[in-house]
Amino acid sequence: MKKYILEVCVDSAESAEAAAKGGADRLELCGNLVIGGTTPEEVLFEKIRKLTDVKINVLIRPRYGDFLYTDYEFDIISRSVERFRKLGANGVVVGCLLPDGSLDVERMKRLKELAGSMDVTLHRAFDMCREPYEALEQAKAIGIRTILTSGQRESSWEGRELIAGLVKESGGKVDIMAGGGVDAGVIRQLIPVTGAASYHMSGKVVLDSRMVYRKQEVSMGLPGLGEYEIFRTSETKVREAKQALDDMRELLLRTLEP
Repeated sequence: MKKYILEVCVDSAESAEAAAKGGADRLELCGNLVIGGTTPEEVLFEKIRKLTDVKINVLIRPRYGDFLYTDYEFDIISRSVERFRKLGANGVVVGCLLPDGSLDVERMKRLKELAGSMDVTLHRAFDMCREPYEALEQAKAIGIRTILTSGQRESSWEGRELIAGLVKESGGKVDIMAGGGVDAGVIRQLIPVTGAASYHMSGKVVLDSRMVYRKQEVSMGLPGLGEYEIFRTSETKVREAKQALDDMRELLLRTLEP
């Protein structure tokens, strides 16, 4: 019987605490989730480590955008992997591509070496690669533990056919973790058609800022993003997703009974 895992991506102490209370098996700690996530600050990791004993995998991504990195950027990535290993992270979440859309195997090998005993997840750089099955085999050879993927589509439900194929081809050597639009309902739909046992979600809700005075005519961020909307993980959404995993596991167990 596969172990079902719910990973929740968070970028604040408040969200991490909500995810833990909701029953998350693991956290993916990021900065700036609103732009897809970047490397978080070390002090944020330390704060969350004090708040909860849930396993923390840390996203290592120096900037928004593609996954083709300069030598300077790769040096920053490498140093970040080493730093979070020393801080006691359970794992790191990384990904590097070559200009032709293939996995940068040499750099991924180097990051795996730097990670030491930490788990290594290949993040959704995988969804931007040219040939997913080739990248899967390369990940196996490198010793990567997990691949996070939406099946190279906008959502994991849209990418379900590829996810199912990856689960089959992985042969249990790499955990295929479905991410992208995941919630309790999607989990219930995906498990029967993909066989995936691990799921990645943000469970986010938008909270209104507590600011009373507001200067609406000035924008400090990206177009379309307001200063007075705060993104947070919902404990309720995480708990519902965890319940969906537990329910599907029980259903599978009943079907296996003689």
